[in-house]
Amino acid sequence: MKMKLIAGVAASLAMLAAVPLAAQAQVKTVKIGAIYPLSGALASTGAEIKAAVELAVDIINNPHPELEGIPLAAGAGLPALGGAKIEVVFGDSQGKPEVGLADAQRLIDQEKVVALTGAYQSAVTKTASRIAEQRGIPYLNGESSSPDLTERGYKWFFRTSPNDDTFVENMMQFLDTIKGTPTAKIAVVYENTDFGVNTYKAVEKFAKQYKREVVANIAYSAGSASVTAEVQKLAAAKADVAIFASYTSDAMLFVRTMRESKYAPPVLLANDAGFIDSRFVQEVGPQVQGVLTRDVWGNDVAAAKAGLKKINDMYKAKTGKDLNGNNARSMQGVLVLADAINRAGSTDPEAIRKALAATDLGESQVAMPWAGVKFDDKGQNTKGSGLILELKGSSYQTVWPEKYRTDKTLPTLPFSWK
Repeated sequence: MKMKLIAGVAASLAMLAAVPLAAQAQVKTVKIGAIYPLSGALASTGAEIKAAVELAVDIINNPHPELEGIPLAAGAGLPALGGAKIEVVFGDSQGKPEVGLADAQRLIDQEKVVALTGAYQSAVTKTASRIAEQRGIPYLNGESSSPDLTERGYKWFFRTSPNDDTFVENMMQFLDTIKGTPTAKIAVVYENTDFGVNTYKAVEKFAKQYKREVVANIAYSAGSASVTAEVQKLAAAKADVAIFASYTSDAMLFVRTMRESKYAPPVLLANDAGFIDSRFVQEVGPQVQGVLTRDVWGNDVAAAKAGLKKINDMYKAKTGKDLNGNNARSMQGVLVLADAINRAGSTDPEAIRKALAATDLGESQVAMPWAGVKFDDKGQNTKGSGLILELKGSSYQTVWPEKYRTDKTLPTLPFSWK
């Protein structure tokens, strides 16, 4: 009798002990580090990206069967890891490469993240990913566009976004379609950082291929108090096309300065970045109707595709805003990273790296208007593509490729101030 009692107590204790273990398995989390400019001049962009990353986490961690085809959306968590949930730990780069580097070190050493994503600005991504490479931690970049990021011979770096070689060639292809407005002479205005310098190099490269001439090369320091001298140089160059590589505050300052000086290039074309930020659209959009930008996300394109529309609706319900090319790419990056971790069936960095390298997603499996995601041996996605948009009213409309253009009155050229 005594032995039976002891056995019964032991069995009960074993059952009690098993409950917290099961509960622990259910709430197990996989930490990913995300580095973005959450304060400083780019805080508005950083806040929108953070919301998009959080949306990606929601899609992964909670059932969303309505997002048919998107990996992990139908279930809850990572099935290959017992339903483990993704937890994103954010770092604030403040828009500074040295701070982004320190963020990467902290996230790896203190937070014990299994992978990193970010950091929007190419210059910050460059330093943060260098730490990840040194530590053997996978780094999935969703939105930086400088081509040289995937030319460093890195083993642990992957980028889902197209780079500026793709984007600038798209610009030249679009310019080839313009009739009635000259496009032969190009001026490039860019901040003197990795993003800006590589934009200029890409324009110089593809302008020659497409039989155009770069007549002005105007670099400036990011965050300048005045750009009057740069606008004077731009006006003196008499370019047909002015291409800008500027983040939000600088983009707005250039628009205001050009308008005040009554200088309007026939074609005003941006390399994304600050020109698509909602703050830019809200504060100077009414004056700069007709500005063109390259992008990867068009709300009119998304509206025509059921899955993309649902994702945009989810983001709008969360933030009151539509997705744009900055934050949609960041969201897609997290979705790809989580899918790779699940396919790895492990939090081991090498297993995750191998799973990333083996990624091969089709058009229906991505939350972007791309052919999918597949990395080359340098870590660059070969299935991404770009769009050209025009600001009309309070939103951008797609003008190229022509198959996506729903408003046949666009583009509105030559550009003029409103």
